[in-house]
Amino acid sequence: MSALRPVVHAICLGTALAAGSVAGQDKYPTRPIRVVTAAPGSNHDWGARLSAQQLSERVGQRVIVDNRGSIAIEYIAKEAQPDGYTLLFYGATVWLQPFLNKVGWDPIADFAPITLAMSSPNVLVVHPSLPVKSVKALIALAKARPGDLNYSAGGAGSTPHMAAELFKHLSQTKIVRIQYKGSGPSMIGLLSGEAHMMFAALGPITPHIQQGKVRPLAVSTPKRTPLMPDLPAVAETLPGFSAEATIGFFAPRKTPPALVAQLNREIVQALKSADAKVLHKAGIEIVANSPDAFADFIKSEMERMGAVIRSGSFHN
Repeated sequence: MSALRPVVHAICLGTALAAGSVAGQDKYPTRPIRVVTAAPGSNHDWGARLSAQQLSERVGQRVIVDNRGSIAIEYIAKEAQPDGYTLLFYGATVWLQPFLNKVGWDPIADFAPITLAMSSPNVLVVHPSLPVKSVKALIALAKARPGDLNYSAGGAGSTPHMAAELFKHLSQTKIVRIQYKGSGPSMIGLLSGEAHMMFAALGPITPHIQQGKVRPLAVSTPKRTPLMPDLPAVAETLPGFSAEATIGFFAPRKTPPALVAQLNREIVQALKSADAKVLHKAGIEIVANSPDAFADFIKSEMERMGAVIRSGSFHN
């Protein structure tokens, strides 16, 4: 989820997780809080560490980033205690990876969603050598040369991967995936010309757009976004297309509803007080919804993207 890396400069997620009586506790927190996330050096890790620093200052307790790598999600689902002292900071891998591989968690039954914190558009970009300047022209070229065009993406289930597969599904084109080990190498593949196209995170790709190293065609949001007002949405050519990078906060299942509600109130307040100019520069839009709305979003995404994954054209 590379699109989210810059945002932590903008959000003071360390608002007070207000002290008070929650789930039978006299005060919260009374001991260190852990934020479980992906491997060291990842975008999730970078964001979690900056968030943890701010959170610690606000609550007067240490907030420890616990890098569990690929087992972070399963740890929260199966081992973490539902006491508010262990949270998960993660994105769509939570609800899409079960479609792609055998995993040790159920995205609905094993988590208590707190809030979908933020989203970031992806930008459909092509290498300048590709003779297209619009989504319509790209689709036409892909149909004229089935299997000749390719796209770059990181791991299976990443937003760039899922966006490209949704694009293929809706446009009924055959475009080959080149898999890279992460968002950085996948962008290098595009910049070098090894890959023809990519759905790239807005923040990291913007300098390359400005320098003319890649050509932007459209944004992945359902409608044009004020973050890049001059670019059309892919959905203007392919109705129903939407593929944004999203990330949210989760607690373990069986976390008391009162505690989930408290966490939601404080995190939402922090997100909505973020500096709009900094958010705009980072390519981030705040969502900050309710636990129920986040849960509904997860279910709808599982239904929508599950259909794409089960299609015969999907390339895992």
